[in-house]
Amino acid sequence: MNDNNEQIVLETLDRLHIKYDITEHPAVFTIEDMNTLGIMLEGNVVKNLFLRNSNGTNHYLLVMDKNKKANLKSIKTQINSTSLKFASEERLKKYLNLTRGSVTPLGILNDTNCEVQVLIDEDLIGEKKIGVHPNTNTSTLWISLEDLVKVIQNHGNQITYIKV
Repeated sequence: MNDNNEQIVLETLDRLHIKYDITEHPAVFTIEDMNTLGIMLEGNVVKNLFLRNSNGTNHYLLVMDKNKKANLKSIKTQINSTSLKFASEERLKKYLNLTRGSVTPLGILNDTNCEVQVLIDEDLIGEKKIGVHPNTNTSTLWISLEDLVKVIQNHGNQITYIKV
């Protein structure tokens, strides 16, 4: 991922006066990779999944506790959608300008038309420090959920809280 993508994130956070910390690390692609490196010691790293509905007309970015498994049938019902499936890497690039292993809710800053709906696990509400990629998988950005929501809302993407 290019540095410009990360720079957009940092400039946005600074413009919104949002406090954050960054931990640099080797590239990681999974929660297991992060566990191996001990990155989770700073806070609760979240799992992020990029999903689409069955006909590919709606796209969702699911932000959830790293230890949970997403029940796509339950989520589909909660958001009143057709069947959900994982979106392709091509769709991830098209809508969020991200690559596999770099999925992050901050990718919405690349969603110029605000087409991706962000789904947040309601169990994350109140988290003071969560870890997300700043649009690159070679660092982890630590931010409160409240501030993350502020960034998403400021950008204009829709947020829905769900039970994962």
